[in-house]
Amino acid sequence: MNRLSLKLIVLLIMMLLSSATHAVQRIAVLNFELNDITSLPNTPQEQLRTASIRPLLEQAISQNGNFEIVHIDAADQTAANAGVGYLFNFNDLAGKLGAQVGADWVIVGRHSKPSFLFSYLMAHLINVKTQTLAASFAIELKGNHEKVTLRGVRALTKKIYASIQR
Repeated sequence: MNRLSLKLIVLLIMMLLSSATHAVQRIAVLNFELNDITSLPNTPQEQLRTASIRPLLEQAISQNGNFEIVHIDAADQTAANAGVGYLFNFNDLAGKLGAQVGADWVIVGRHSKPSFLFSYLMAHLINVKTQTLAASFAIELKGNHEKVTLRGVRALTKKIYASIQR
């Protein structure tokens, strides 16, 4: 066997070993809850905007080949959620919900709207294995246009990637 063939074999083995150590992370994203404390709360437009966050976030996360989205049934989320903000505040329960579907991580989110001018995209990243809070995020959304929401979801996705890679 010549030197070039040997080098190619060694390179191939190294590539296989490195890909095996970077297993795909499984992430479950729960439906985001709307916490609208404006003088005209929970308008249909704001409810639709909040409902769009989960699919946008799942799409953004799945574009990275190191992550797989696993789905938690809405009925299971509702059954585990004793009230508004319950899963957001109790990381262990969100972690157990993620464990039921084989997730490594669970994202529990809230869309908090204290004003007509801005809102916050808030999310907790839960480590399912330890059932603890791995990171907490708050992204300010100035305005209520679709483009603003999409930009906020992209910013949240980058923060999630960085936290998982740590």
